[in-house]
Amino acid sequence: MVQALSQPITFEEFLAWYPDQREYRYELRRGAIIQMPKPKGKHSEIAGFLGGLLFLHIGQRQLPYVIPRECIVRAEGETGYEPDGIVLSSAALASEPLWESSSVVTQGASVQLVIEVVSSNWRDDYYFKLADYEALGIPEYWIVDYAALGGRKFIGNPKQPTLSVYALVDGEYQVEQFRGSDIVRSRQFPDLSLVAEQVLGR
Repeated sequence: MVQALSQPITFEEFLAWYPDQREYRYELRRGAIIQMPKPKGKHSEIAGFLGGLLFLHIGQRQLPYVIPRECIVRAEGETGYEPDGIVLSSAALASEPLWESSSVVTQGASVQLVIEVVSSNWRDDYYFKLADYEALGIPEYWIVDYAALGGRKFIGNPKQPTLSVYALVDGEYQVEQFRGSDIVRSRQFPDLSLVAEQVLGR
């Protein structure tokens, strides 16, 4: 059983508390621990598909990147996220003070791409994480909204399954959205061969 902590807590307290064996994932948001179910079903399938696709792409092109099995991204304000997918720069990890001990990245420069697959708590992905990843300077952020759960201001009206690619331009995210037979364009992986329906239609 996971022992509860009085809140708010610091990021360091969160890392010390984080259980090794767990049936849930946990994130820290502004000093509060948020319990999240582990991805299941379609959510897990999509995260696995994208991780596998990127792994093969990186290996075939011998890019200096790694895809960790687990990783926490530390953001400002006693906040830490465990994304559904992340691609890290191998060289930059040497400058990450918490990588070897806790699989934590603290610098946006270490991250090439972060992926979140939307579930019922869609506001986290479109509001909190979008702002925090942008503030960290993470160059690219994908939001995979396969069930069209996000707000209409994010995915349009009528709502439909959407893969949103947020690319950092002059310190701010600019979004391009892909649906159906659209070819997904990525600044970080410009020669990646991917059609939106391959992800959204799984």
